[in-house]
Amino acid sequence: MSNTPMAANPLTRAVLEIDEYASGLGWDQPARLFALVDTARLRTQEPALAAQLGLADESETTGLTPIEQDEIPTDKALDEFLGTIAWPDAVVGCALTVERLMLPPSAEAQVPQNLSDARLAKWVAEHPERQEVRMTVAVLRDGTRESAVRLREKDTPTEVLTGPELVPGLAQALTATFED
Repeated sequence: MSNTPMAANPLTRAVLEIDEYASGLGWDQPARLFALVDTARLRTQEPALAAQLGLADESETTGLTPIEQDEIPTDKALDEFLGTIAWPDAVVGCALTVERLMLPPSAEAQVPQNLSDARLAKWVAEHPERQEVRMTVAVLRDGTRESAVRLREKDTPTEVLTGPELVPGLAQALTATFED
């Protein structure tokens, strides 16, 4: 049984379920990509897969089921990789979980100008106020989005922030995977 709290909508529940799954794997993990499929449709069209995923006996008629995809290649930038994805019609949305270092807004004024990406990453990694975060971002074909952000130093389910605009750039990149 999942420890994911009940959320008002299926997309939020899916994001929290993925966050819980990623949390169970621990930190320092690679990015993970998930297809989101309509649970009721999955039960009807793929009963064997639904049974394998433990969904056959659930009474809930609405919801999204995350299905983890193959490993994301580490030799390609994430935005480049996302640009190569095309989803079949059965996929109603997608989600990505990724770990990053971030700084509080108060540190923005301290960022040195004209640094290469590599030097900026090194500067952030050495900054005393840096925070390790795991971000889970999900989007639906219609543009609906949801995110969950978990700080490593506050690694408990009750400390997960959720909201549709927490990671807008990543949400936009995921939305683009549904464009023709």
